[in-house]
Amino acid sequence: MAIQDKLNLTMLCDFYELTMGNGYFEKGYKDRICYFDVFFRQCPDHGGFAIAAGLEQIIDYIQNLHFSPEDIEYLRGRKLFSEEFLEYLSNFRFTGDIWAVPEGTPIFPKEPIMTIRAPAIEAQLMETFILLSINHQSLIATKANRVVRAAQGRTVLEFGSRRAQGADAAILGARAAYIGGCNGTACTISDQLFGVYAGGTMAHAWVQMFDTEYEAFKAYCEMYPNNATLLVDTYNTLKSGVPNAIKAFNEVLKPMGITKCGIRLDSGDMAYLSRKARKMLDEAGWTECQISVSNSLDEYIIQDLLRQGAQIDMFGVGERLITAKSEPVFGGVYKLTAVEEDDGTVTPKIKISENTGKITNPHYKKLYRFYGNDTGKAIADYLCVYNETVDDSKDMEIFDPEATWKTKTVYDFTAKELQVPIFKNGQLVYKCPSIADVRKYCLEQVDTLWDEVKRFDNPHTYYVDLSQKLWDIKYSLLKQQGKK
Repeated sequence: MAIQDKLNLTMLCDFYELTMGNGYFEKGYKDRICYFDVFFRQCPDHGGFAIAAGLEQIIDYIQNLHFSPEDIEYLRGRKLFSEEFLEYLSNFRFTGDIWAVPEGTPIFPKEPIMTIRAPAIEAQLMETFILLSINHQSLIATKANRVVRAAQGRTVLEFGSRRAQGADAAILGARAAYIGGCNGTACTISDQLFGVYAGGTMAHAWVQMFDTEYEAFKAYCEMYPNNATLLVDTYNTLKSGVPNAIKAFNEVLKPMGITKCGIRLDSGDMAYLSRKARKMLDEAGWTECQISVSNSLDEYIIQDLLRQGAQIDMFGVGERLITAKSEPVFGGVYKLTAVEEDDGTVTPKIKISENTGKITNPHYKKLYRFYGNDTGKAIADYLCVYNETVDDSKDMEIFDPEATWKTKTVYDFTAKELQVPIFKNGQLVYKCPSIADVRKYCLEQVDTLWDEVKRFDNPHTYYVDLSQKLWDIKYSLLKQQGKK
């Protein structure tokens, strides 16, 4: 039996979540309502922002939470869990509430991407899967968005399946890359499952299979006249590859009245070769022939190629995108921020560390984004306690995140609450948009960010401020814990 046939993703959890769950059960905390925040501490590649992704898979996971008889027998065999707890797990399902920012939303460090309100065992058990989904797909969506912005409007395709770290990383990585702005993927199953357009042309093996390069090109044009993109660097790009491609186009496509075609470069000096190839194609009358390139590309190489005047219409980006090679860990965390007392009072909780970057923002919170009415651009994000409201008809002062003594006045703005309800009392209340709509939303929201925030190097630090009430609560908790 294949491993996929054995998997129940409910069991994809760190073992301590089960031992803690058993402890909560035995100590009377089974029904205690807790609040957990999912957030990250630092943007990948020292960028100015990240892109939220992975929510749809979390929803599917939560709707299918259950422990099978085989799971219960495995846990019983560990001889760590009470029979009462195992009986509880045999009837397990999610009954809580979840809020999250929609997929494709630009997000910033230390603000809640997702908030979970649920009984302690339920909230604790989901930690691993929620984090792995958000950490992986947000990482790839963020990297893809950087690559797409570097391409300056040119087509970008995700080409990395064969270098991905496992099947799920390839399939869901292609999905995340599409959300981030890629136009499509080479991964067929991602098209089948999610509607991420899959495309491709040929490998060097196709060219090598024929007696001559020209025969290979001619055969491909005859078979796929409306999708003829020829790989021209198997032997010699400028001496044989491009001339043979032009010959095949002339003999097969021109009589059919087809002018749309392409060549692909997969090695060599892309800037030099693309310029030479463009001149050869134009002189032969194939001005609509597109030039695509691949070969270990990333946002910095693409940026440099375009600065050097490369004549490139499409980029195929593989290993450095699908693995986020330059910084392959997103660093999202899942932290307790509050508990709910029997009378409904919400008691804030804080985690303190000697590493100040690991100190959490306590309490059940709301997350707002302020948009300037004159520009439509995002000005700042604002965290406040759940029962606070923002009056965007009045000017507000927010703190500079890089210098907490310095404030900035925000005026003439509209405040939008970023998190939306996903589950209520265990029932799904959110309809996932189509993947095309998520991608469109992502690109629109990134466009609301100032260029200074979108710089690859030394981006402006975006304002994420706490309300005065939330700051006072945090400071009070810090003082209380400091005396213990």
